[in-house]
Amino acid sequence: MFIFGYFLQALAGVLHIILMTATIVVIARAVLSWVSPDPYNPIVRIINQLSEPMLYRVRKYVPYIAGIDFSPLILLLIIMFMDNFLVATLNRIALPMIQAG
Repeated sequence: MFIFGYFLQALAGVLHIILMTATIVVIARAVLSWVSPDPYNPIVRIINQLSEPMLYRVRKYVPYIAGIDFSPLILLLIIMFMDNFLVATLNRIALPMIQAG
């Protein structure tokens, strides 16, 4: 049973890395929206391509309020919730399995 515990712990670690990477991409996208970067810059294009699918799903439900897009803020809150809840829960489930083995 301890093997499944290690699997859950590894899954929690990978999920944490993915969520932190998504956080960095969303923050980079928000910072880029404050300046006018070259849209043909490869880094800007990668950030836009990675963040737009995530932001699009939030924008469907949250309209612009007074011309301000709150979708990056809401997406960051969702990512933080998933990181604090899912990763911690997976680690908590894995710990007794590892200790029992």
